Amino acid sequence: MGVLMRIITLTAIAMLAFAANSVLARLALVDGAIDAASYTGIRLIAGAVLLYAILFWGSTAHPRGRVGGNWSGAAALFGYAILFSIAYVMLGAGMGALILFASVQMSMLGWAMFKGDRPGMIEWAGIGLALAALVYLVSPGLSAPNPLGAMLMAIAGASWAAYSLIGRGSHSPLRDTAGNFVRCLPVGIALTAFGLLTLPVSLEGVAYAVASGALASGLGYAVWYLALPALSRVQASTVQLTVPAIAALGGVIFIGESITLRLAVASIGILGGVAFALWGSEHRKR
Repeated sequence: MGVLMRIITLTAIAMLAFAANSVLARLALVDGAIDAASYTGIRLIAGAVLLYAILFWGSTAHPRGRVGGNWSGAAALFGYAILFSIAYVMLGAGMGALILFASVQMSMLGWAMFKGDRPGMIEWAGIGLALAALVYLVSPGLSAPNPLGAMLMAIAGASWAAYSLIGRGSHSPLRDTAGNFVRCLPVGIALTAFGLLTLPVSLEGVAYAVASGALASGLGYAVWYLALPALSRVQASTVQLTVPAIAALGGVIFIGESITLRLAVASIGILGGVAFALWGSEHRKR
């Protein structure tokens, strides 16, 4: 029971951290406390510093602080981070998280199909439901999300899916994650310098970016990797579908955003469809 509670606790903390990234980005960017370039740069720098510190001080191997990762993983991480920030200038916390995680799951399902995995009828039904709900979400109307923001967030989700797939076979997730963040340091510093030279940045905006990079991203990813070995693929994928709901609630509490009927209906359709497709995939393989 102790082991089960540990996994549940780690998973819950990780999901809260993922949702916090959406809320922190929205808090920082919605009122112009910081620009998207500076926010992304500081987030990457803070994540790299914290992860490297954990790796250096927590490692007993020699040489201490040796990082892993690769440039393809770093490129995918940067693509996700910069598009995520730009999109959140135009999207609410819950809306952005819904599009992001729907894109992540659909991209990973699409990659599996590309590699030869042929979905069954249950999976196709789930995929069809999720796509129909996504079309409804972004179709023109008073409560539709900004189309450019939605497109950028969808690409950010695909980038995060690529990052996840690149790191799937990692034997040292913390070392590889630290290495990918460290590889992003030069562009992170460049983005921060560009932002500071072109637009005013408040201390509040910097604090949100540091919290996102160091806590919600750095520690959040580390906690998630601790939980992952005990979760099946379907469990790991399905539990992430709670993030949009947590982010939407955070948007209501901390930012004063409203949850529209369109967002509520589309959330049920998208998340339900993806969960159905994932369940069908696991059932078919068994």
